[in-house]
Amino acid sequence: MQITPFGLERWFDEYEHEADIMLAESGIRSLPADRFDTDPGNVGYVIPTDGDPAFRESVASRYGRESDEIAFTVGTQEANFLAFLSLLEEDSHAVVVTPTYQALHAVPEAIGDVTRVSLEPPTWELDVNAVAEAIRPETEIIVLNNPNNPTGRYHAQETVQALYDLAEDNDAYLLCDEVYRLLADDPLPPVASLGPHGLSTTSLTKAYGLAGTRFGWLVGDSDVIEDACVWKDYTTISPSIFGQHIAKQALGEQEAAILEENRDLAADHRERVRTFVADHDLEWYDPVGVNGFVTVPDGFENGTEFCRTVVEEESVVLAPGDLFGFSGYFRIGFGLPTDELKDGLERVGRVIENARK
Repeated sequence: MQITPFGLERWFDEYEHEADIMLAESGIRSLPADRFDTDPGNVGYVIPTDGDPAFRESVASRYGRESDEIAFTVGTQEANFLAFLSLLEEDSHAVVVTPTYQALHAVPEAIGDVTRVSLEPPTWELDVNAVAEAIRPETEIIVLNNPNNPTGRYHAQETVQALYDLAEDNDAYLLCDEVYRLLADDPLPPVASLGPHGLSTTSLTKAYGLAGTRFGWLVGDSDVIEDACVWKDYTTISPSIFGQHIAKQALGEQEAAILEENRDLAADHRERVRTFVADHDLEWYDPVGVNGFVTVPDGFENGTEFCRTVVEEESVVLAPGDLFGFSGYFRIGFGLPTDELKDGLERVGRVIENARK
């Protein structure tokens, strides 16, 4: 099994530790720990290793599922990884909607065969017929990220339902990475709630501002969850006891306030970036979530050249669109604290204007 190096993570590793501002961060600003009770009691494994049964039942009920149809994981990354390991073999096939987070196509490609179906600019609309044409007899899974990273495109319920129907008709699964779903003003139903062929993954990272909890989950058919837990014994064994302790509070009495605050922040920051894009004669698709995919300014060959110039001249990290397969774009994250966003936009603006002189 060989896997492609994770381009975005290698880019971050090269620049983010020394830069002043991380304007490529794909989540919402982090919440302070003192907002929560951080004493979980004894510091041991979460037992059972797929999570506290009563808490699993509570979270599963959000999807119309039972406690044996959910496993708690160390973030969404592990949830997706376990799903792929559970469903794919060397002779298996997956259809992946791109551009997307690299792990959603690189891991399936390391196991079996993958057909990518690309969204196309400027609206990044998904062609369901293209997905249908990509399906083979050996297709085990269709992979979607909704809202999409990096474009911010939120595919409509009719589109998601059509993908689910394709999965069901072909005895496959539709896996949807839904980490940004709850940042939408009117979130769509999760894919795992659509029926037995739906799998949902998410975490507390992107919508809740709790990346450090490393707490996520995979929801779906009990056979898939059972296989995922077999693999989990060889990965993290158990989610973090601290993560589960915080998760119970974040998904309990604090949830409504957290999501309201974060949606308000995302809306305010989206408007700030929208103005920035217009002021500098750039283009983007107005996103849902906290990521935008913006056209590279004139004077730069591609996203990598532009982003490298920005970080070297102004100490601001952006994400080149080349890493997502679109060299004429760069990804900007606007979920960080407001003062940092304002400072970062001013610095990026200077690079753009200097290139036009």
